[in-house]
Parts: sequence; structure tokens; C-alpha cells
Amino acid sequence: MAMFVHLTPAANAARIRRSGIRAVSHGRAGSRGLYCFPVLPSYTLTHQWLRELSRRSGPGGLVAVHIRLPDDEPVTLGHFGRAPATTTAAEAVRRTAALEDPRGWEVFVPRTVTNREVHRLRPVKQVTGWRYFPGSNGKAPCTCFGCRVRGEYGSQRLRQRRPHPLDGPAPAPAVLLRRIAAAGDPGDPAQLVPALYWFHMRRRGPLDRLAHLADHPHPDVRAALVDAVAGWSTPGVADLLHRLSDDPHASVREAVAFAAPAEKA
Repeated sequence: MAMFVHLTPAANAARIRRSGIRAVSHGRAGSRGLYCFPVLPSYTLTHQWLRELSRRSGPGGLVAVHIRLPDDEPVTLGHFGRAPATTTAAEAVRRTAALEDPRGWEVFVPRTVTNREVHRLRPVKQVTGWRYFPGSNGKAPCTCFGCRVRGEYGSQRLRQRRPHPLDGPAPAPAVLLRRIAAAGDPGDPAQLVPALYWFHMRRRGPLDRLAHLADHPHPDVRAALVDAVAGWSTPGVADLLHRLSDDPHASVREAVAFAAPAEKA
């Protein structure tokens, strides 16, 4: 039997003891399962993902769930950001232990792990491991919209100190609304699209001040409006996206399908 460790928020501990670790959807198309890492002699390497995962885990910290899998269990093994290779659980442990630097490697189990396969749960040192990427210490963190974590301690101060050329910090909504008004009627797309781009980084926004752009004659503006409001929790967004899902231009319909599939369901 091969031993792995799965890191999860402490709030999940009782459910895992009762019914195991459920498979959840991940980035790979059609992939449902869970990530884990082989238990190695080094405590730090075994729990290396802890600090990075803690950035998104919420309050309460993480716990380590040790799981036993059959040696011939099909899994995938690879370095994050690269295409993984299919192998077995025992082979994944062997290959990982043989690596000169196993930091950033991960094992994916494409199924639910039952409670009988859970060996034990244990607390872990919450300062173990790397953040952002292995070897990031001493390197400036990326402040792009894809890398940063909303609400993370110090993130606003970091973005102000190291503004990203494309991802901000964004101008205030009042400034953006003035830019949109200055674009005229119906408005110059060259001015409207960049202004709408900054709105997509917000959680809520002035939907009533932007909704008229759904009738703009240029499809690039209507598609930019979709991207701007799709992630908002502002009331009325779903209705606007539903309306734009029948837009005569394919690029607008594709923007709705890509950015807000939940609202179309």
C-alpha cells in the first residue's frame, strides 16, 4: 500500500472521518478527484504545498489527511503547470522519492477516497512549505489578476506598491464612468473597451450605469460588457447576460457562454 498526504481545511475533518474525501472537479477537462503528495522522509517536502494552499483555505488552517492506496491504483504524476503522466500509486511514490527536487510535484487520484482508505488525520505546522512557486523566496510576487488572491492579507498594499501594467490596481468606478461618458453616444469602442476591462476585476458594480451598452452597435463593446459584469453579484446581471446570450454576433454569444455558464443554465 502506498501512503499519501492530502491537505484540506480543518473544517472538513469531521466529514472526512465519516465518509472519506470526495472527488471534486478540477481544471483538467472532465477530471474529478483529489490532489495529494507521497509521504517522504522529509516533513517539509511532504507538506510543501501547505503555505500555498493556505492562501485560499480560509480561517482555521489546514490538516493533513494520510491515505493508503493500493500499489496498482491508477494516478497521475506531474509538476504543476505541466501535463501529468499516468502511472500507479507505488510508481508515483518511487519516482517522487527519486527526484533531485520534488518541490511543485503533485499526484492526482481520479476518484473519491473512502473513509476506510483514510489512515489518520493530523495537525500540521502552518508555516511549512513555499508560496506562489518553489524558489519564490527573494523574488517579487506577481500582481496580475490571475495570480493574486482576493482579500489576501497585504494584497492591496502590494498592488499599490507594484502595480501591474494590465491588471491594476484599477481606477475608481467614478473615474471609469467618467471615461465612458466622455466616449460619447453611442461611444467610441477604442475608449469604451479599455474602461470596461477594469470593471471585470470588481465583485459588484454600477450595472444601471452600464446596461445601456448592451445596445451598442459595435460587438466588441457588447462582448467587453459581458466580461465586465459576468463575475458581479449585483442584482440584474443574470438578466442582462441572458439577453446578450441571444446577441446576433457570435463573439458576444461566445463571451456569455465562456464567462457566465452558470447564469445561462
